[in-house]
Amino acid sequence: MELRHLSGFVAVAEELHFGRAAERLHIAQSPLSQQIRLLERDLGATLFDRTTRSVRLTAAGQALLEPARSLLADASAARRTVRAVSLGEAGRVTVGYADAGGYAALPPLARAVTAEFPGIELALQGQVHSGEALDRITDGTLDLGFVPLPVRRGILSRVVRVERLVCALPDTHPLAAREVVDLAELAPERFVTFPAARGSAVRDATVHACRSAGFAPRIAQEAPDSYHLLGLVGAGVGVALVVESARRIRLEQVVFRPLAGEAAPLPIALAWRADDESAALHNVLKIAERVLPTPTDYVP
Repeated sequence: MELRHLSGFVAVAEELHFGRAAERLHIAQSPLSQQIRLLERDLGATLFDRTTRSVRLTAAGQALLEPARSLLADASAARRTVRAVSLGEAGRVTVGYADAGGYAALPPLARAVTAEFPGIELALQGQVHSGEALDRITDGTLDLGFVPLPVRRGILSRVVRVERLVCALPDTHPLAAREVVDLAELAPERFVTFPAARGSAVRDATVHACRSAGFAPRIAQEAPDSYHLLGLVGAGVGVALVVESARRIRLEQVVFRPLAGEAAPLPIALAWRADDESAALHNVLKIAERVLPTPTDYVP
């Protein structure tokens, strides 16, 4: 049984005329008659009662009609799906993110992908910090991730945001009344930050900034993402250094203050595996170039 045999059968069943069915299929009547005979031989049943004046479905033909239509529809859908995937119009692209920079970048990207390529599923995976993202991009379990620079061999990247650290404080903290906070004043404080084991760039930047200010931060508790971290700050568990994008997360009990002096920039890049040939991924990357352009003030 071949799809062309089923296609010929359905055409004859719907037209009840071999000549019209052949015209519909753009073939001669003789090859069409041969296809029906081959199908009947394969099934071991007569599908049509033929006379010189009429063609009628037999009971066996009636029984085959709907399954044949269903098989042809499934085959057509399979062709469309394969073509869409090969053109990058459909597929699944996994995106990992964790800190507020990723949260800020995702909405415009996801909306643009959905509008332009509704067949592409963006599988968004939270609490994927930069170190973990690089590992998973390398092993192929993640397609895209938001990471700091530099990236490792075999991974390509493009800067999409430039962040700077600010201080997050409970609103009752004495330093909350200040317009600017000197980082050295936080030396006695307890800090909440992201997990060390998952390779957080913000945690690394926090530790580096504190050491540059002359002290090692006392880590009171870790949080898996920006929302949990700021919740801990609001609860008075400790203070935190976060990226400027975290200001978008509004909690009444948390205030943000810039740090004294010139804060070091923290470039955030979108990263992907260099040898990833997914057409869907490359369509997402093209959209990202448009909706998440590299900041004009970024200097490599």
